Amino acid sequence: MQLDVLVFAAHPDDAELSMGGTIARLTNAEFKVGIIDLSKGELGTRGSIDTRKTEAQKSSEILKLSLRENLGLKDGSLKFNNEYLLLVISRIRKYQPKYIFAPYFNDRHPDHIGTSQLVKEAFFFSGLPKIVTDDNDKIQMPYRPKKLFYYMQMFEFKPTFIVDISSTFETKMKSIHAFDTQFHNPKSIEPETFISQPNFLKYLEARAKVYGFKIGKDYGEPFFCEEEIELDLINQFKNGG
Repeated sequence: MQLDVLVFAAHPDDAELSMGGTIARLTNAEFKVGIIDLSKGELGTRGSIDTRKTEAQKSSEILKLSLRENLGLKDGSLKFNNEYLLLVISRIRKYQPKYIFAPYFNDRHPDHIGTSQLVKEAFFFSGLPKIVTDDNDKIQMPYRPKKLFYYMQMFEFKPTFIVDISSTFETKMKSIHAFDTQFHNPKSIEPETFISQPNFLKYLEARAKVYGFKIGKDYGEPFFCEEEIELDLINQFKNGG
């Protein structure tokens, strides 16, 4: 399966929290979008591997994903190494996305930082013929996506661009609520965590409103790119952007 967009995340729910509205906009426009979670989130204080898997499946349906895959790497140990690098390269070559997304390279959670480094290096090295990977014992051809974009998790950055998610904000929140073991639930007897506080989801909404306000919209999601991006000025003006 060839994808238009492939999103890499350290844990199930990371992609939804950071860019669920953008994913929904893309899938609504019939682009093929996939998420690859590197770990199963087994170190999470709330829920379990099984509940996180079920929740990820539910969220994938809400977002209308073409693909969701979990690499099963060790939660809490998502640091750069050659084994992990080759695994990420193999997925890029397998699905040949035009664009890939990764966590921003500075964040509160060390796994997000490790995932960012892995994806950045895989983005480059996936295009080198002398790096050999295989899929089902078949040697893969080199392939490099057009661009790598970074999404915002806990630590903020000055965005390269902001996506208007006003039309898909509710879908984003539904995809987040699919992970009901992880977020505030007054009936839950599990320990409270940073993201299960009642104010966390309010914070997410407030941040989306702030970035939406910056582009004159109701809600927005910010992204960063280390490379220059071409602006199609004529079509932008024709469309009233």
